[in-house]
Amino acid sequence: MTDNQNLLAEQRRALILDEVRRRGGVRVNELTRRLNVSDMTIRRDLDALARQGMVAKVHGGAVPVIEASTHEPGFEAKSVLELSAKDEIARAAAALVAPGSAIALSGGTTTYALARHLLDVPDLTVVTNSVRVADVFHEAQLTGGGGVEARRGAATVVLTGGVRTPSDALVGPVADRAIRSLHFDLLFLGVHGISVEAGLSTPNLAEAETNRCLMRSARRVVAVADHTKWGTVGLSSFADLGEVDTWVTDRGLSDGVRGEVVEHLPGLLVAGEEQA
Repeated sequence: MTDNQNLLAEQRRALILDEVRRRGGVRVNELTRRLNVSDMTIRRDLDALARQGMVAKVHGGAVPVIEASTHEPGFEAKSVLELSAKDEIARAAAALVAPGSAIALSGGTTTYALARHLLDVPDLTVVTNSVRVADVFHEAQLTGGGGVEARRGAATVVLTGGVRTPSDALVGPVADRAIRSLHFDLLFLGVHGISVEAGLSTPNLAEAETNRCLMRSARRVVAVADHTKWGTVGLSSFADLGEVDTWVTDRGLSDGVRGEVVEHLPGLLVAGEEQA
């Protein structure tokens, strides 16, 4: 019962957030009528969204949070947001990975969640510019192999090097040079923001170029991002939606946004839903 209540709350808050972003603000009394819930429930939803930094509460309702396009939250701050959505996305994305393939994971908290779901996929070669992602595989190797012998079927991990960002991604010329010399079957790309107008974007200029290098080295590009990333725009765009093969997201993405996405992006995979 608790799980169902939490799921319904997440879906309701996703609808509220979509409405705030689409209309530029909402009123509590409008939301109570539209969603057929109590005034207290809506106020709790707005409190939860405000704590996550998704909306700003005003008298009688809420408005979007206006952040500088250069603002880049640290890894720890982002890691506590949308935990269940990220885990669902990670599980669905991991199912796309074949044993023995060469894959790349960019920086981000969703790719970090994905790394943990890839530990049982045998014989992977993993290229990453994420210190956190590399740590997941390194710690599993120590635990599974006693710290001496390689665990049978364990992933081979290539960490690019470079300058560390607040998100614990390695970027810059050193990272770019290492990535350009490699080729991988599948890239899983975490993003700061995604929209029709700006495509995929990041607040970090150097990370934008490193992400471009990752995309050029990949046969297939999969973006992994929860529904709250929709409509967010960072300082630097590094790809159009059409350059992404698949976006793996969660059920919080509204039907209206889904329809808009599929007009511009070849594949949309919603974690936890049966696919046609």
